[in-house]
Amino acid sequence: MNNSCPILTQTQNCQGNGRPDKDYENWRWKPFQCDIPRFDPRKFLERMKGKTLAFIGDSVARNQMESMMCILWQVEEPKNQGTRNMQRYYFESTSLTIVRIWSSWLVKHNSEPFDFAPAGVEKLYLESPDEMLMEFLPTFDVVVLSSGHWFMKQSVYILNNEIVGGQLWRPDKSRHMKINSVEAFGISVETILTALVTHPNYTGLTILRSYSPDHYEGGGWNTGGSCTGKVKPLAVGELVENKYLASMYEQQVKGFNRAVKKAKNGSKIRLMDITEAFQYRHDGHPGPYRSTDPNKITKRGLDGRPPPQDCLHWCMPGPVDTWNEIVFEIIKREYEGDRIS
Repeated sequence: MNNSCPILTQTQNCQGNGRPDKDYENWRWKPFQCDIPRFDPRKFLERMKGKTLAFIGDSVARNQMESMMCILWQVEEPKNQGTRNMQRYYFESTSLTIVRIWSSWLVKHNSEPFDFAPAGVEKLYLESPDEMLMEFLPTFDVVVLSSGHWFMKQSVYILNNEIVGGQLWRPDKSRHMKINSVEAFGISVETILTALVTHPNYTGLTILRSYSPDHYEGGGWNTGGSCTGKVKPLAVGELVENKYLASMYEQQVKGFNRAVKKAKNGSKIRLMDITEAFQYRHDGHPGPYRSTDPNKITKRGLDGRPPPQDCLHWCMPGPVDTWNEIVFEIIKREYEGDRIS
C-alpha cells in the first residue's frame, strides 16, 4: 500500500519512513464471540453505489479517510474533484463519492474578539455546529465524525453568548470558569449530533467514532511524550488507567446519548466504540518514523530523552484499517438489514 496510494500522508507512511518492524500491520482486533470480515473493496464500492460518504473532523478523521481511500485505490483509481475547502474523490464504476471536510472541533469557531477575549485566540461557539459542514450535509448519505484532540489546544469556550471557559487561556483568574475542556467536548458532541439528527433535509447514516486513544508516555505530544520501541500490542492486564481518556470518552458518550433523544428527521445515528480496544495498540503509531529523512533520530539519546514523535495518529497500513472494516459492517446492517455481531 505504501507505494501504491498517492493520497497517503507521508507522516503516516511508517514503512516508507523506515520503520524496521511490520508486525503492527498484522495484528487485528477480534470482538468477543464474533469476527469482523476483511474489508472487500469491490463489495464496498458496489454496496455504496451512487452514495456519498463523508469523513468530517480532525487529522484523525483524515487518517481514517486515507485508510479507506488506500484500500479502495487497490481496485480503482478515483477522480479527484476536490476544492480547497473539501477533498472529494469520485469512483466512476459505481458513482461513489468520498469526501473529507476539515473541522477541528465540529462546532462554529473563529479568532475574532469576543467580550474580554482578544483577537487571535480561537473562540468556540459550543451551541452552534460548524457552518460549512451543515452547508453540505444534505448531499451526504453516510457521515463519519471524529473529534476531541483539538480540545487540548488553546481556545475560548462560548455558550449562550457568554465566555464560560477556556483551554490554555485564562487571563484573569478572578473570573469564574464554568466548564473545562472535557466538558466543552461533551457539549460540542451533543451540538453537532443534534444538528444532524434534526436537520430537515438530512436522512443519512451518522457514525460517531469514539475517542481515539493516544499513547504518549512520560509527557504529552509537546512535552517529550514517547511511544518509541513499542512493537507489540499490550496484553490483557497490562493496560494502565488513563483518567483523561476515560473522561473524554464518558463526555462523548453522554453527548451522543443526549442527541439520540432529540432525533426527529428519520436519519440513523450509531456510536462506533473503538476506544477501549485501541488502548491496547500502542504499537500502531508512527512514533519517531514521521519522515523520510535518513538522518532522523529514532532512538533515545544518552540522556534518555526520546526523539520527536507521533503517538496519536496511526500507521498505514495498520490498526486504523479496522475502523473502516467496522464502518462497512455498520453500513451493511443499516442498508440491507445485515446483523453485526
